[in-house]
Amino acid sequence: MMAVADALLLTRPIRVLVAKPGLDGHDRGAKVVAAALRDAGMEVIYTGLHQTPEMIASAAVQEDADVVGLSILSGAHMTLFPRVRQLLVDQGRGDILVTGGGIIPQEDMAALQAQGIGRLFGPGTPTADLIAYVQDWARANLRN
Repeated sequence: MMAVADALLLTRPIRVLVAKPGLDGHDRGAKVVAAALRDAGMEVIYTGLHQTPEMIASAAVQEDADVVGLSILSGAHMTLFPRVRQLLVDQGRGDILVTGGGIIPQEDMAALQAQGIGRLFGPGTPTADLIAYVQDWARANLRN
């Protein structure tokens, strides 16, 4: 099986846009995730605090992102994740993985995944888990 995985390696870095939508002002987790993804060899664009879904989707399209990672602690995850995903679809980029994490109840995670959002991660998740998830998704979905 390893030969198959090796054959699917990308010849370019995975491009990940990390964003903090809404009014939440706590970005330590997003910065830790951005640094971990960068250290794993991915190209990371961090948009900073207080981003609207429109700003995030626009940046993802402009930056030719493969993945959008949203960090949400405000409780607005049931609105913000689907909105970003729909804006990407509307702009012809429904191929971008929308994933992320924050304070999100398990039942909401399941509901969001049923709407096409990728795996979501809670506080304390080892960064190795999300790196592996993004790399596995990229191997399965991206072509050089």
